Order: sequence, then structure tokens, then C-alpha cells
Amino acid sequence: MPTADLVVIGARVRTLDPARPRATAVAVRDGLIAAVGEEADVRDWRGRGTEVVDLGGGRLVPGLVDSHSHPVWGLDMATGIDLTAVTDLDGLRGALASGERVDGWVIGYGLDHNVFAGRTVDRALVEDILDGAPAFLRLYDGHSALVSEATLKVAGITGPRDFAQRSHLAVDADGRLTGHLVEHAAMALVEPFIPKPSYAERRDRLGELLRAMAASGLTGAHVMDLGDLDLVGALAEESPLPLRLRFAPWCMPGADADDLAELVALQGRGGRHWRVGGVKFFMDGTVEGGTAWLDHPDCHGQGTDAFWPDPAAYSAAVRELHRAGVRTATHAIGDAAVRHVLDTVATLGPGGRLAHRIEHIESVPDELVGRFAEVGVIASMQPPHTDYTRADLSDEWSLRLGEERATRAWRLRDLRDAGAIVALGSDWPIAHYDARAVLATARAPKGAASSGAGLTGLQALEGCTRHAAVAAGEGDIAGRIAPGLRADLTALGVDPVEAPADEVADAPVLLTVTGGHVVHRAL
Repeated sequence: MPTADLVVIGARVRTLDPARPRATAVAVRDGLIAAVGEEADVRDWRGRGTEVVDLGGGRLVPGLVDSHSHPVWGLDMATGIDLTAVTDLDGLRGALASGERVDGWVIGYGLDHNVFAGRTVDRALVEDILDGAPAFLRLYDGHSALVSEATLKVAGITGPRDFAQRSHLAVDADGRLTGHLVEHAAMALVEPFIPKPSYAERRDRLGELLRAMAASGLTGAHVMDLGDLDLVGALAEESPLPLRLRFAPWCMPGADADDLAELVALQGRGGRHWRVGGVKFFMDGTVEGGTAWLDHPDCHGQGTDAFWPDPAAYSAAVRELHRAGVRTATHAIGDAAVRHVLDTVATLGPGGRLAHRIEHIESVPDELVGRFAEVGVIASMQPPHTDYTRADLSDEWSLRLGEERATRAWRLRDLRDAGAIVALGSDWPIAHYDARAVLATARAPKGAASSGAGLTGLQALEGCTRHAAVAAGEGDIAGRIAPGLRADLTALGVDPVEAPADEVADAPVLLTVTGGHVVHRAL
């Protein structure tokens, strides 16, 4: 009989496998689960080279997966002064005045829209503090940035421009550039001039980040961008990545037949614990930035335009990729955006079921909730985003939408109860990657979503395991603990299903196993 590479004993195993829901021991060989049962059932798998881990009563579950993350691109996004704790304009000015400069630049990230307390996002509010330095301050949602007058000059930006996608350079009533760059194309005008860390620094930071993510219990992440495949490949050649990374490159407005062919050709490229699988679209932007596509305007009269100026071109691109066997994920926050994606997937027929997903889904009316299960579209949602809103609806997100739309925020439980597949994630660096926080907040949503029901403990766990696997098209090889499936395992100090949500958020992560490799141990 062959011997196992790893045997885990002394565990309380929640397998999520209907054939055997509970166990106390698991054997792993060649990156796959070889046996599941009691300790006696795995005894014969032990040999001289077998690593044996006794969890001492720890809870073992299928490996946790972040269904929406940016671990490579996020290295650039989360650079400079950390502004995530800033709550008002005085705090922002203080952070910029005392923050370390990078090659003469003031760079910051995680700036909350609520800091401006309803004011226009304008460089005039901080220009005097910057003392003429170029600045790039990324708003927390990753879809806009505030830059200084010096930055506009460095980039040669003197006035508004037209873009192929829904993006713009904000101006005030007098036509003056406010420095608010809204959406990707606008920010791209400035990004080439911003100081960047060296290749070695990025490589070290990526390794540190992936190890930290594994220490939170993560064994995988669905990466919603192309990242830097050469960097990832080089790191993976040194040793197996602590997480499985599945990349979905972007398809932006204006993409032609050649662009789509390139996206198809990228599918399957990969190495140890990483591969390209899927394509990412944007149907809208953000509520706070006024670029979410809504059925009715927000309180500023904005939000009635799609990210793709011609939504029919988006639908045609999705259909072309579907014919090529490519899965798609579409960023859709507003109700109009979500409806258009659902309508598009509905045109694909039965073959489109569970092959396409919508990301974020921050506010949808009742009539759209049931359509996810009806059409077979996967809901990919990020519970920690609810923390950017307030229960009294005084935050920028809620005020923009108005009370009626704000009270139908992040309808996780409604979607699950309607039969939808709901995959959960963090959207790091928009929110922290900690898998335990994702589980906890899914059960106890915050802010505007706190008045609604959260997921049950089992539903939350499924969102980071079984449903995440379905969202990646891997439901037959991952997301459960059963013989023949991937040996991706997470061990916690508490039962993530039965323990209170706040205890899950602080639960010790005892062991993380990815592809049979122990990538984190705290025993």
C-alpha cells in the first residue's frame, strides 16, 4: 500500500461531503486527499516519510478560498501612506503632512470617501499641505484617485479628455480640474509617472503577502486581474505558492476580435498553484464615485451610464468568450448593471448556467434576487465592504443611493435563500484579506446591511469553500474533503459553523495546507 505524505489526526473534520459529513482523520498523498475517516482508517497510510500532525481537537474544514482578490496588482495599490484609519479632513491633512515621501511624491491609499463629508473630492482641500509636491491618493474603492496640481503637470493633463470606457477627469463649475481622477482610464494617465518599488521589492512583498494570507486560513484566491504572471511564475519556481491563484484578465470597452482571441489564448497558462482561468469585465464603477449603473439617478443626478458606453458590445463579447469556453466575471454594483449582466447570460441558454458570475452586487431590488438561481449566475460578494457604510445610512454610499436602495444592501442571505450560489471574498486591498473576517462579516453584516439577515454559519463556510469552487468551475475537484479531491485544508481553533461570529473572527488558525503542502502551522 502506498504511504501518505501527510496525515492529520486528532481533528474534528467538517468535510462538507454529504457521503461522510464528519471525520477525525485525513490522509494526503501527491497533493490529493487519499483517505477520510477515523484514525484507524488512516493508520495504514502512515510510513517513514509521512508527516503526522495532531490537531488536538482542532476543527478541520475544506481550504478557505477568497473568491475576489488582487494580491499582485494590490502590491501597487497598497503603497505609500496607509489612509484607511483617516476619518475626517483634518486627519487626512495631518497624515499627508507627516507621511513619508517616496522620491518626492506623496503617495497614499485606502482613502475613504466619507472623509470628505459630502464635499467635492478636490485637490484644493489638501494642496497647501503638499507644498507643491506631486501626490497620488487612491480612494479606498480602487476606482478613483485624488492628485495634486503638480501631478497633473507631470502627466501633462491640462483639461478633460474623452475615453473609450466610462471614465473622466472631474472639473468644478468653472471648468478647473479638481484632481479627482474617476475610473481606470483616468488614473492610467498618471500611473506611469508614479515611483514604483523595484522588482526585488515586489517579489519579496508578494511572498510575504501570500504567507500572511495563508496564515489567515486561505488556501486559494480568485484574482480579478492579470497581475504580473512573470513575477508569480518566478516565485512559484522557487517553491509551491502558499495559495492557489486563479487569474482573470480584464476585457475593457473597445475590445475587438483580436483582443478577445488574445484573452482566449491566455486561458490555461500557469504553473505550480497558479493559472489563468476566466475573464473579468466591468459593467459599472462605484456608488461613491457616481459611476455605479443605476435604474434611477443617485442624489447627485449621476449613475445612469454603463461602464461600457455600448452595453450591447459587452454582451457580444461575453457571448464570444462563452462560445470559446471561457468563464466570465463581471463587476456590477448597481441594479441596472446587475440586470444587464443577468439578461446577457440568459441569452446563452442552458450552457451558461454556473459558468458566469457577477461581482459585488451591492444593491438589487426583489425582482432580481430570484433571477440569479433562475439564470444560473453565480453571486460573488464581499461582506467586509459593508463596513464602509453606516447603520444610520449617513455614509456617502447610503446618501448617494437614498434610503430605499440603501436598505437593500448586500443581500447575501436573500440570494442564498433564493437558491443562488454565493461565493465570498474580500477584494483585498479594498478590504483586509483575513478569511476569518469574511466568514464573520457574512454572518453579521455591518453598516447599511446590518438590518438584514446574515448567512448562517454553514452558508458562510460554504461561501468560502464549496460555492467558491463552483464559482471557479472546480466543484468536482475542490471545496470538500473527500478522497480524490485537492488536499487544500484549513484548521481553526473553533468550529466556524457553530461558534459565534465574533469568535470566528479571532479564531486561531492552527494549520493551512495547500496542495498537500503545510504552508502555515501554529501548533
